Amino acid sequence: MQILLSCAKTMRDASTVKPPFTTLPRFKDEAGQFALELRQWTTDKFKDALQCSPSIASETKLRYLRFFDEGQELPAVLSYFGQVFKYLKVRNWKTGDFYYAQSHLWITSFLYGLLRPMDRIHSYRLEGNISLEASGEKALFYFWRSRLTDLLLESVKADDGILLYLASEEMKLLFDRKRIRSELHVIQPHFFIMKDGRPKTIVIYTKTCRGAMAHYGICNRIRDPEDLKAFEHEGFTYTDQYGDNDHPNFCIL
Repeated sequence: MQILLSCAKTMRDASTVKPPFTTLPRFKDEAGQFALELRQWTTDKFKDALQCSPSIASETKLRYLRFFDEGQELPAVLSYFGQVFKYLKVRNWKTGDFYYAQSHLWITSFLYGLLRPMDRIHSYRLEGNISLEASGEKALFYFWRSRLTDLLLESVKADDGILLYLASEEMKLLFDRKRIRSELHVIQPHFFIMKDGRPKTIVIYTKTCRGAMAHYGICNRIRDPEDLKAFEHEGFTYTDQYGDNDHPNFCIL
């Protein structure tokens, strides 16, 4: 079973976790071409394109200016610092977990395409709807689509053909969904709370559970989708209501 997670907008520049090994991203050259172009952008252009605050735009500009500095990279799994990655709890991983994750976990990235956990990356900020000269004036969603689809299909098929989709809905735009659905067995869990007798999705809980389930799958070496039903986190447990085997639901009743 392979696991797919979304990247996070928030990133860190240092970590106290000592990785047992690191690797190079598969699309390092493409990321470098994008960064060369983006470092020419003004702070105002970043602010408008990313729909962010002036301080985040300034930080983003500085990160691209430093993008090619030596010794500034971190493994992807240690670089992202959003809610999903907080509950991935890499600081609790044992050495074997890093090696297992490297061959079973993928992280989407608008700059780097698809990342393995131990791929060394620079801090950045980017959105999938941005078009660049280096992307052939295509939105990055479309630039990456065939490339990432081919890589993900190759990786999952070389394993057991099962993909545990724990990424956001937005990340589906990076892939040819028809090919993914027809050629792989996709498991996409949903997490919700019951409110007024109806299931309700709370974004922060969904992100928390995605990270926690990825941690559970990696540290327990989960291969059978049925074993995911034993997952529990802060009151979220499996329920056979509203879902099916390919869309297992976990809720607080």
